[in-house]
Amino acid sequence: MSATAVSLLAPGQVLIDVPTLRAWLHAGLRLRLIDARCAPAIGGGDRAAGRKAWQAGHLPGALHADLDQDLAAPAASAPGQGRHPLPEQAAFNAALGRWGIDTDTTVVVYDAADGSMAAARLWWLLRLLGHQRVVVLDGGVAAWSAAGLALDTDIPVVAGLPPYPGRFDRQQMVDADQVLARLGQGPGWLLDARAPARFAGHSEPVDPVAGHVPGALNLPYATLVEQGRLLAPEQIRARVLPLLGATELRDVVLMCGSGVTACHLLLALEHAGLHGARVYPGSWSGWIADSLRPVATTATG
Repeated sequence: MSATAVSLLAPGQVLIDVPTLRAWLHAGLRLRLIDARCAPAIGGGDRAAGRKAWQAGHLPGALHADLDQDLAAPAASAPGQGRHPLPEQAAFNAALGRWGIDTDTTVVVYDAADGSMAAARLWWLLRLLGHQRVVVLDGGVAAWSAAGLALDTDIPVVAGLPPYPGRFDRQQMVDADQVLARLGQGPGWLLDARAPARFAGHSEPVDPVAGHVPGALNLPYATLVEQGRLLAPEQIRARVLPLLGATELRDVVLMCGSGVTACHLLLALEHAGLHGARVYPGSWSGWIADSLRPVATTATG
C-alpha cells in the first residue's frame, strides 16, 4: 500500500495539502501521521502543551512527537550544541520504530498554525536518515479544522517495529568550526531565521547573549509564511535569491536560535526548488556557548 502513496509524491515534494491527505486516508494508504505540536519557544509556559493539544484532538491516527524529548537531546547532554541538540541516534531510531515507521512508511508530519516549525524539524531529521517518504501538512492542524474536518480524541495504538536502520548524514549539516572558518566570506552564505529584533541584538528573550554571527543575513522564517502556510515557490524565490547573490545553494548555511526554525527555512527553500542548503544545528545558542566566538549587532536609528 505504501508504494501507492509514494507514487503520488512528485519528485522533490515536501508539502501536502488537506484535500490530498484526506483522499489518501480515505483510500486506506499506509501512512503514519505525526503530530509535532509543541510549546512556544518564546515566553515559557507549559512544556507539555503540545502533547496536551494532541490529546485534546488530533488528525485520524496521528501519534505525537515531542520536540524536546523526541526531536532533540537534552541540552545538558551535549554542551556547546545549543538548546536543541540533535537527538541521540539510537534513541531517535528507536522512537521511529515505536511509531511504526520503517523505510517503506510514508510519513505525514503536521504542526500548529505557526509555520510548522517542529514538523519541519522531524521532516529534516528523517531526511538526514535518507528517508524521502515524508511530507509536511501545509497549514497544519488549523488547515484541517478550517476544512470542516473532525479531530480524533482516541489515542492511537500502533504495532511497534525494530529501530529504524541508518545514521544521520553529517554532510547535510555544518558545525561551529565550519561556520567560523567562513566568516571572511561575502554575504549570502549564512541565513538566520530569527525575528529581526533578535537578529539585530535589540532584544533576546531566550538566549543569554544577543546578536548574530558576523556576516549573516536575516531571513525571518515568518516572512515565508502567510496564514500558517508556506508562500508559493515563486514568492519564496523572490525573497531568497536576492540575499544569496552569487552564492551557490550547496554553500548556503541556515541557522536560527536553536536549530528548529532553520529546518523551516530549509523546508521553504526545498518547496521553492532551491535545493542543497545545509543546517547549522547548534545555531545561535550553540554559537554563543564559546565566548571567544565573535558576535555582531545592528545599531538602531
